[in-house]
Amino acid sequence: MYKLIALDMDGTLLTSDKKISERNKKAIKKAEEKGVKVVLASGRPSEGLRHYLEELNLLKEEDYVLSFNGAVSQNAKTGEIMSSTVLNGSDLKYLNNIAKETGVNIHAFSEERGLITPKISKYTEVEADINKINITIADFDSIDDDENIVKVMMIDPEEVLEETIKKLPKEVYEKYTVLRSTPYFLEFMNKEVDKGEGLKKLAESLGIKREEVIAMGDAGNDLSMVKYAGLGVAMDNGFPEVKEVAEFITKSNDEDGVAYAIEKFVL
Repeated sequence: MYKLIALDMDGTLLTSDKKISERNKKAIKKAEEKGVKVVLASGRPSEGLRHYLEELNLLKEEDYVLSFNGAVSQNAKTGEIMSSTVLNGSDLKYLNNIAKETGVNIHAFSEERGLITPKISKYTEVEADINKINITIADFDSIDDDENIVKVMMIDPEEVLEETIKKLPKEVYEKYTVLRSTPYFLEFMNKEVDKGEGLKKLAESLGIKREEVIAMGDAGNDLSMVKYAGLGVAMDNGFPEVKEVAEFITKSNDEDGVAYAIEKFVL
């Protein structure tokens, strides 16, 4: 019997217009009624997930949420941090220098200041709008080396990021977890961070075995948790590499794919 369902948000639980369908809501509610824990596992900050947690009634004392691609695990109601694995200001400066050299826009998430950027760009506004959070302008060169930075993102149109990826030094991949969460977001996190590791830590803390976990996702940042779970589910609209490692391919995010999988394997 499955005891935990981890759900990615964008491209998975959410439709293309960023809504949760009624069928998905009902399936999640019925799974909970059967005693299955449902956890949102997103690249978004926890603040950007709160209104969805409210909508799904996942703000109870026994509810948990994985944010920043598994870098932060916390109690959904109290905000208590279960685990946190972050970068620091010196990492931000290093990556900012690379961004300058390659001519790509950049922003980051600071633990104390939220979304920070040296200048406003289209995709920083997209990030702020998606998550309903404020933007803080900050000179990255002046940030303290030991300031906690949850993640750094290079942000530009797909074709620009494709060229940037080609220019990234090999040591970047040695120092950081590097993920493409959308065609226009390239994310850099602590080397120990990915959704699979975050989900593993949470499941173990709750006494839930790997084979009792379902994980659903569509993009590159979901790959590790789809591989980790006892049942890894890829969306029909998912990246080819996610489909390749999944045990099951469900319907698309616009066809109630989450509900379809929950109904098939849990209900």
